[in-house]
Amino acid sequence: MAPDRAPKMVAMNIDEARARIEERSELNAFISVSDEQGTGDVVAVKDLVDVKGMVTTAGGTILPNVPAAEDAPVIKRIRAAGGVIVGKSNLHEFAYGVTNVNPHYGTARNPTDPTHVSGGSSGGSAVAVAAGMCDWAIGSDTGGSIRIPASLCGVAGFKPAFGSIEMSGVVPLSWSLDTLGPLAPDIGTAARAYSIMSGESIDLERLARPRLAVPAGWVRDLDDATARAWRLVSEGVPEIEFLDRDLLFPSGLTILQAEAAAYHRRWVAECPEKYGTDVLGHLRRGLAIPAVDYVDAIRERPRLQEMAQRAMEGVDALILPGTAIVAPPVDAGNEVREPLARFTRPFNTTYQPVAVIPAPVAGLPVGIQVVGRTNAGALRAAAWLEREWRGLAP
Repeated sequence: MAPDRAPKMVAMNIDEARARIEERSELNAFISVSDEQGTGDVVAVKDLVDVKGMVTTAGGTILPNVPAAEDAPVIKRIRAAGGVIVGKSNLHEFAYGVTNVNPHYGTARNPTDPTHVSGGSSGGSAVAVAAGMCDWAIGSDTGGSIRIPASLCGVAGFKPAFGSIEMSGVVPLSWSLDTLGPLAPDIGTAARAYSIMSGESIDLERLARPRLAVPAGWVRDLDDATARAWRLVSEGVPEIEFLDRDLLFPSGLTILQAEAAAYHRRWVAECPEKYGTDVLGHLRRGLAIPAVDYVDAIRERPRLQEMAQRAMEGVDALILPGTAIVAPPVDAGNEVREPLARFTRPFNTTYQPVAVIPAPVAGLPVGIQVVGRTNAGALRAAAWLEREWRGLAP
């Protein structure tokens, strides 16, 4: 679908959205709310993307408290399609975390059970979608930051192939891995939102059964709720040999940590007290990474990408859980970082497009990743699964 004046599919107006934000203020979905008016899609924007006239905080307190002078290119595309920005959504500080426990703007809480986290770093965007505060939302994804909160909050999300959406006007976490993408109530809306954000047309008509597979040896050590959901949706799906997860995960983590540390180095030295404890710890670990390790990881990443593409030549998409655990309590510590990012980070390393959709289960949501070779392929496979799973709903 072309991005010009995209037809609105969800019945929401901007005043209803603002009322909903106020009604569910305890969820801490937003850092700031706009005063815009309009009749197009109501869009929440993760607060590391510049919106003209609004301050960009990136979930921290270090950036200048000055409204952005112009819209980021992705916001210009949304406005050209008639979209209205309802506000800047909450995020894990500087997009560097998986829970969205934010010491400055409050924890973005899970709408299913507010004693649990939303996931991060695009937690506010996922909460806004799940709680009906917008038609769809913008997130960013460097190691799972769209897919983790989408999984934990029970909404659809899409991390497109790296480079699909322009990143100018966006506060970086890791410039070699960062990408923008949408979170939405369903894959159809996510695909339409992605087309608006990128200009790439996505056709979800005439869906056919995709060739699906599970990467052999990857899915293990799940919590009980996730394991039950996984058994339900993966029954009969064959395994294929794929790259070892333990090969992909550390390479991407090294790149992320080193590049994040490079961006934040001056502030870590001059004003460390302005960071939350967890983020400051991540940044200091990044500053200790030897340059040769970063260079090795950067040089290795394209080879891993090529190997992943070759491994998928006989299938349309891989499926696997979005996370290894359901949403942890809001007082959870750093121990949840690995099980929440275990299955997401590898596909930032390979630059592959990944959609996430909710499994048809009750209780705290469980998300399922659909890893494609192309953006259209990932979204079409996810749309087919979403349609097939409707009959399995509890």
